[in-house]
Amino acid sequence: MINALFSDSSYVTAKKMLDVSVLRQEAIASNLANVETPNYKRLDVASSFESQLQSAISSGNSASVATMQPELAVDTSAVSGRADGNTVQLESEMLRLNENTVENAAETELINQSMAKIRMAVTGKS
Repeated sequence: MINALFSDSSYVTAKKMLDVSVLRQEAIASNLANVETPNYKRLDVASSFESQLQSAISSGNSASVATMQPELAVDTSAVSGRADGNTVQLESEMLRLNENTVENAAETELINQSMAKIRMAVTGKS
């Protein structure tokens, strides 16, 4: 029964999305640290990852979701509005930081709910 809880598609998807939000947090931190670095290019989770994840979720195969690895990539949609060629915009990064924090909290709550099910299965108590 416990193995079934860890392979449940909602748990696997929430865990993968938590991995993505942690990686995005690293990208945002790097972007903020380099906001004044000439020619620095904004980083984010590779844009192809979202469509790949959607396809994997649609297939219903939690094993394919579990094996996916998000990666950081240069954000090709970010355009420099500055003379030094830096593509990071402080206000946008701060907004993304807040959004990512909310997403991380929601994903953590989903994982906590799955852990509560496991705790109940092991101990018989909620």
